[in-house]
Amino acid sequence: MKPQTYTRAAQLPDILKQRIVILDGAMGTMIQRYKLGEADYRGERFKDHPKDLKGNNELLQFTRPDVITEIHEGYLAAGADLIETNTFGATSVAQEDYGLAEVAREMNLAAARLARAACAKFSTPDRPRFVAGAFGPTPRTASISPDVNDPGARNIDFDTLKAAYYEQGAGLLEGGADVFLVETIFDTLNAKAAIFAIDELFEDSGERLPVIISGTVTDASGRILSGQTVSAFWHSVRHARPLAVGLNCALGAALMRPYIEELSKAAPDTFISCYPNAGLPNPMSETGFDETPDVTGGLMEDFAKAGFLNIVGGCCGTTPEHIAAIAQRVGRFQPRCPQHGGTGMFSALQAA
Repeated sequence: MKPQTYTRAAQLPDILKQRIVILDGAMGTMIQRYKLGEADYRGERFKDHPKDLKGNNELLQFTRPDVITEIHEGYLAAGADLIETNTFGATSVAQEDYGLAEVAREMNLAAARLARAACAKFSTPDRPRFVAGAFGPTPRTASISPDVNDPGARNIDFDTLKAAYYEQGAGLLEGGADVFLVETIFDTLNAKAAIFAIDELFEDSGERLPVIISGTVTDASGRILSGQTVSAFWHSVRHARPLAVGLNCALGAALMRPYIEELSKAAPDTFISCYPNAGLPNPMSETGFDETPDVTGGLMEDFAKAGFLNIVGGCCGTTPEHIAAIAQRVGRFQPRCPQHGGTGMFSALQAA
């Protein structure tokens, strides 16, 4: 085993004990505000690509880095401590749909460098800012059939997912990510592939970053799409000893509340993260969602007052205005205090 080195994020566990840490909001929602066309996604580099590229947001770190940088800086100015890289779909698996699997690693490298530069611009000795390298769920799942008539069918396997996540992680690590965020998990087996790949990357590279794991409860059943309750999900991934575990996407804060409470009880010795959507979808709204910043901020204030939170931000439909409201409303509350001071992966390794 190679000796492990630690990064800027070594101070995160102590910060999380002192105050609630603010994560940024939606990337896709903000990109939509720019009303970009096909030419913006193609740029010069991809102008002759045979497939339509509009909507492939991860290409924008190549073709419109100014847009991605402006979005990052907007969230940092609003009070975010952690900003996510624009890499939700930057795996070779997801990029196959656009015929661009071969540029996946480079996408992650470029995205991390943009986020790193934005954090450097806003960081101060008293208020460091951190880059969260985002690992999305991919459009293919290892434990759910794509064919309703054949429950045993699969369109991807574990090893393929692991290889794709390893490649993604390598790009994010080289680009300067401080934290790895495995998010919007609706298939726990996909998440396990990501966790396995990340651990292998740490062994190979000699570097180790804190990891945050965030699942997605898809409806009022209180389960993720592959069938697990929130508690069962946690017990499936706790071996990774993440710095934090949480929930994001699919639901607004009001509907997410009982599941965050459940997770807070199920994982008493791990920090908790929460970044819900801005309520329910509404195609007539400017952001596509109903909640105003004040409403979202008030709901997250309730979470903070109840003692559920260590990391809080926003997912689909949230904007810098939402993040500013959240930061303002939760700032006067103490963070949730995990048992034993938080024995997540990174803090445990530091103590080893």
